[in-house]
Amino acid sequence: MDPVISILAPMILVIIGYTIGSTKIVNEGNQALVERLGKFHKKLDPGLNYIIPFLDRIAVEDTVREQVLDIPPQQAITRDNISLEVDAVVLWKVLDLKEAYYAVEDVELAIQNLVTTALRSMIGELDLSETYSSRATLNQKLLRQLDEATAGWGVKVTRIELQEIKPPKTILESLEQERAAESQKQATISQAQGTVKSIQILSEALQSQTNSQQILQFLIAERYVDANQKLGESANSKVVFMDPKALSEALSDLISTPDAPVDANMTNGLTKSSEQ
Repeated sequence: MDPVISILAPMILVIIGYTIGSTKIVNEGNQALVERLGKFHKKLDPGLNYIIPFLDRIAVEDTVREQVLDIPPQQAITRDNISLEVDAVVLWKVLDLKEAYYAVEDVELAIQNLVTTALRSMIGELDLSETYSSRATLNQKLLRQLDEATAGWGVKVTRIELQEIKPPKTILESLEQERAAESQKQATISQAQGTVKSIQILSEALQSQTNSQQILQFLIAERYVDANQKLGESANSKVVFMDPKALSEALSDLISTPDAPVDANMTNGLTKSSEQ
């Protein structure tokens, strides 16, 4: 073998190895940190970069894009001693990879612990009913607190959203019963007010008629016939016999003074009793 080739061949191999070892490609959206002899030296941006083999090493390469951190359900107790399960999602990004790597051991875990602590503290200042109506306020307060706490870590929390506030099953059932009772109460009040209004309209109409007694008799008889027809159509219907003479006497007593207006106290009492 030619002596020149014998000398050049190892040198060429060393040069090739050195070139390969000194190049570092950083992907788009990432950054890398270089340490020289154990000390931070420089950042590497996306693209082709060069380092000195044996002296330099890549300490970390990480994304600087926005990331999503899902906070698992956490136990929190409200001011009125109701235990809740609360979870959240946090959007954050690295602004300074050097600070994010050297200032805190595990930045993602640190953010998660901050959210958990702050969330439990804020829930403890609210009653159960306030936790639902104050969701947007809680999001903003959490964002401000995290922004201040992470300022020295080289990261930015861009958004935080409470995903679910879940009380115990017994509390949910109690809330459903309260809502159903309130709906029934409102329906009863509306029905009673409608009945009172109908009576007032009928009373005013009868006062303007000379044959009001006959009209009232006809209306009552009509309602009586309708009620019996519906009773007969029912699958659980029963035959009811009523003495027509007794019905006529009852109707006569009812309409003996048809021209008298409906007592306002009576209608007011009907409405109040319905509200109770």
